Amino acid sequence: MDRRSSWLKGVLDLLVLAGLTEGESYGYALAARLDEAGFGRIKGGTLYPVLNRLEEAGLVAAEFRAAEKGPGRRYYHLTDQGHEVLAEQGAAWLTFDESVREVLRKGGVR
Repeated sequence: MDRRSSWLKGVLDLLVLAGLTEGESYGYALAARLDEAGFGRIKGGTLYPVLNRLEEAGLVAAEFRAAEKGPGRRYYHLTDQGHEVLAEQGAAWLTFDESVREVLRKGGVR
């Protein structure tokens, strides 16, 4: 049983926020970065609802820009509140991660 997709759903908001710490980006570029980081290919039907939810929560802001060739893109960047939530929730995730690792180590997983 492969649980990676459900694990990813639980942390994707945080990964998107972290992915925007290097500056503004658009959905496809964020998905490519996450793929390169080892999370696999994240489809637009998964990623864009996350971006919309983060925007509605005030954690990211978006701006549509027309392109010279092809369709325009929506560029996202972290808001001050997004930085705060990332710091808070990122620290909580690291604590959770360490607890999971400790239990797995005790269970003999290396």
